[in-house]
Amino acid sequence: MAVIFSGIQPSGNLTLGNYLGALRNFTKMQEQNECYYCVVNQHAITVHQDPALLHRRTRELAAIYLAAGLDPEKAALFVQSEVPQHAQLGWIMTTLSYVGELERMTQYKDKAAKQGDSIPAGLLTYPPLMAADILLYQTNFVPVGDDQKQHLEITRDLAQRFNRLYQEEVFTIPEIYLGQGGTRVMSLQEPTKKMSKSDDNTMATIYVLDAPKDIEKKIKRAQTDSENSVHYDAETKPGIANLMDIYAAVTDTDHAAVEREFSGQGYGQFKKSVAAAVIAALEPIQKRYAELIDNPVLDAILDQGAVKARETASRTYDKVVQVMGLDRK
Repeated sequence: MAVIFSGIQPSGNLTLGNYLGALRNFTKMQEQNECYYCVVNQHAITVHQDPALLHRRTRELAAIYLAAGLDPEKAALFVQSEVPQHAQLGWIMTTLSYVGELERMTQYKDKAAKQGDSIPAGLLTYPPLMAADILLYQTNFVPVGDDQKQHLEITRDLAQRFNRLYQEEVFTIPEIYLGQGGTRVMSLQEPTKKMSKSDDNTMATIYVLDAPKDIEKKIKRAQTDSENSVHYDAETKPGIANLMDIYAAVTDTDHAAVEREFSGQGYGQFKKSVAAAVIAALEPIQKRYAELIDNPVLDAILDQGAVKARETASRTYDKVVQVMGLDRK
């Protein structure tokens, strides 16, 4: 049984892209793997967060995990800050990291450029903490998108560096999990870039908890082209290609079937059908979320997940402390 680890930041509302590209597949992985799914709230504070909002979004994200089909009897769901070994091993990984390799990280360069002269150190040391998240669980596979592949590469480098330096195979070297069926959802307003929960243009993003009327409005206003023909061409018709990707994903079909279904129909009818399909796919998630968000069962599940995570993480961390000579006895 392989070990899977993944985490999502509670730094914004979860998007349709997060669900179709990642979360939906997490529920499939739990059937045949040992899975650890984490709300990585300590990563979120690399930039300032309003405490009340961070607290609320942490609960919301955990509730959405469960509403999307995560089974707490099959996978551990927990909050990062409730497993202290994450921060403890994160510091150790930081001491093994080189400033140059951290400064070369694309996400650091992009985010630092927006900070002016006041660049939080946490933006630079984000990768060692992410490495700790993964390595604590002796993870075999990490499901990541294109924007996180560089972070997984540095995680592998740090694990190999530690094992070589201390001449012991303390850490499992994780691999990228490509999976199957993940959908890359693009912005509704700029379909050549990824849909983002931090996009300033709220019309560009569908959120998992959006009301049906908002989903209809956003898809109705989605950027397309003047051809008025539903066929797939990501290069010349990125807007329609994106809507076809979404429709195919939520109806469990393919591009060819979508083209046949909407042959001879214009974009207006196609957009109505896409909106209806997305609303139908999200409705059961939203219903289950409403049942969970203020329910004590959510806290019980997170407590249970934290206990399991701490048990596993402490075994790895204790071994790290021992081989490094940091243990007192």
